[in-house]
Amino acid sequence: MNAARKPQSRSAKPAKSATGTVALLVATRKGAFIYRSDKARRAWRVAGPMFFGHIVHHLVLDPRPGPKGGRTMLAAASTGHLGPTMFRSTDLGRSWKEAAKPPAFPKAREGQRARAVHHNFWITPGHASEPGTWYVGTSPQGLFRSTDDGVTWTSVAGFNDHPMYEKWTGGEQDGTPSGPMLHSINVDPRDPRHLYLGMSSGGVFESLDAGASWRPLNQGMLADFLPEKYPEYGHDSHCLRQHPAAPDVLYQQTHCGLYRLDRPGTVWQRIGDNLPKSVGDVGFPVVLHPRDAGTAWVFPMDGSTVWPRTSPGGKPAAYATRNGGRTWKRQDAGLPKSQGWFTVKRQAMSTDAHDPVGVYFGTTGGEIWASRDEGAKWSCIVRHLPEIYAVEAVELPR
Repeated sequence: MNAARKPQSRSAKPAKSATGTVALLVATRKGAFIYRSDKARRAWRVAGPMFFGHIVHHLVLDPRPGPKGGRTMLAAASTGHLGPTMFRSTDLGRSWKEAAKPPAFPKAREGQRARAVHHNFWITPGHASEPGTWYVGTSPQGLFRSTDDGVTWTSVAGFNDHPMYEKWTGGEQDGTPSGPMLHSINVDPRDPRHLYLGMSSGGVFESLDAGASWRPLNQGMLADFLPEKYPEYGHDSHCLRQHPAAPDVLYQQTHCGLYRLDRPGTVWQRIGDNLPKSVGDVGFPVVLHPRDAGTAWVFPMDGSTVWPRTSPGGKPAAYATRNGGRTWKRQDAGLPKSQGWFTVKRQAMSTDAHDPVGVYFGTTGGEIWASRDEGAKWSCIVRHLPEIYAVEAVELPR
């Protein structure tokens, strides 16, 4: 595979430390919640539940400056009467309106397998130069775009109708335990045409032309569940992150390990081998320091036959690297020393932009754990929520 074409602009503004209100946008099995705190992050107040009783897969605030000052929120929800749909708020979650045209696959052509969106899974704001543009990934694997701030959604035909779609996504033979899904949509901060996405199943794919064409980006990645162990596609990518301040640096958690890729290279390097063998490098989330490309956090879980995944030995811990994955440090101060069978989903771990960085994760048991000192010490700030699907740490506009 050829190296990636260089985007037009090679610079990205480094993220600044946050100074105002931090909020946690929490998506759960039975609604959404917003927890707010000041920059000290010691006390939290809650708003919600919103969409009570309905599944909310993701809740995202638009971080881009604009006339509304970053007040637009989008929610990916599955409701009993509306089915899978999208909701939009322009007042920081106080009121919501359903999308006029939610994501939907086009009618199948003759000889083509019919597809229907089961749920909308992952929301990503578009490039800073494209206000009102959003992307959403669905299950089964589909990519959709809105250019009117989430009111209407259209299929990204370059991916959804690609001649290789069935082979890339596993078709009807997909065996992903939680169902096939397209997630981890990353927009290069230097170039709105440069996109990355991850899939379960399928792996990582890249577009250099705003989604008109795609190619696999999976060299060096193990897929031990397939006959061919290092295939071009067919991987089970769990979470893919592009560093906002160093966009040539990508981190990825997969079903078979933890990886890093430095562009324009095309071969992933397994950095999870540097984690303790007794813990392993299987998990779902990976989150990044907003200003330091060498710092990342993961939450390893049992990589054996246990399903759903849980903390190895019932001893939960995050692991942090400060040098791009060469070494890792266990961070478990404040977490249960035993009988802590945590499951943390791919969207349920996040970092804020404060200094020191706050790190947060939510569990399927309905708890949110937080660290105000980059993982050195943890405390449980929320209990008794429904199963947590996603946690997004954001700075609210003043």
